[in-house]
Parts: sequence; structure tokens; C-alpha cells
Amino acid sequence: MVSGGDLFADLPDAAHDEQFDSLLARPGIRILRIVSNGQATPEGEWYDQAGDEWVIVLRGRAGVLIEGEAAPRERGPGEYLFLPAHCRHRVAWTSTNEPTVWLAIHVDPSLD
Repeated sequence: MVSGGDLFADLPDAAHDEQFDSLLARPGIRILRIVSNGQATPEGEWYDQAGDEWVIVLRGRAGVLIEGEAAPRERGPGEYLFLPAHCRHRVAWTSTNEPTVWLAIHVDPSLD
């Protein structure tokens, strides 16, 4: 079955919490639209995922801090990161004056 949509249509209100929408989920892969508005990973917390993640900012801006790096990597529209499994990282900040729209692709490590 063919399906389609618009990543910018019906953006949820992310003023209080980031919003995660699953766009595709199949064995070994998951694609998410994430909408942020001023959120950051809580201080002292890190993501440490078992699988790889490829993420791109489609709208807005964000800073992603990789453990061991001195400063966050600032990302804007069209800029992406590949985060290999167990690359500890955190979202340092996201735009507060507009929604930040991300597309994240999570890959199951057993696919190698």
C-alpha cells in the first residue's frame, strides 16, 4: 500500500514537551518525526542507544553535544548527524522562536 504525507503539516504544539510521531516502523528500522520547541535533554542525562541513529534538522535549529566534545554541534535545516550505536549524546538546546522539526532514522544493530 502506497502512503504519503507532509512532514510540516499539522505540526503538534511542542511548547511543553517534544512530540514524537512514528512515520514508518519495520523490523530493523524506525523513522520518526520529532518536533521540539525549546527542549533540551535534562542536565546530566545522556542518550546511549543500542542502535545507530541518523538525524537531520528540517526546520529550526538545535545543538547536539557529543560526549567528550567541548561544545554542541549546531545544526540547522539540511544538516544531519550520524550517531553510531553507544555514541553518548544529548540535545543541548533547540530553537525557542520556532518549532525545530527533525527526521530521525533508527537502525537495529542486528541488521549488520
